[in-house]
Amino acid sequence: MNKQLNIFNTLSGKKEKFTSITTGKVGMYVCGPTVYDFPHIGNARPLVVFDVLFRLLKKLNGNDKVTYVRNITDIDDKIIKSSQEQKISTKELTEKVTSSFLQDCEFLNCENPSYQPKATE
Repeated sequence: MNKQLNIFNTLSGKKEKFTSITTGKVGMYVCGPTVYDFPHIGNARPLVVFDVLFRLLKKLNGNDKVTYVRNITDIDDKIIKSSQEQKISTKELTEKVTSSFLQDCEFLNCENPSYQPKATE
């Protein structure tokens, strides 16, 4: 099996060999959801795309060599506005929507990221 990954570089406009910044380790940071409203089908695309990339990187580099971080934005203007409209706290809103998001991830059979920090943490 060819253990080389080629990725399209939008800056150069060419397919290029993927090389990690740190030899022997791969880091992947992905912006996750802003949890102000329940997920919809359009939110599934990046979940699946990054899940496939995570699995591929682990296959090519080893499970212990890839770190996948997907943040959850649990405070911003949309969250404050939505919580005020629903007359609930921002914490109650974000916990409810985050739980729904995580259930959707499980339903889509997405692997858990290595870390999933919240903006408020």
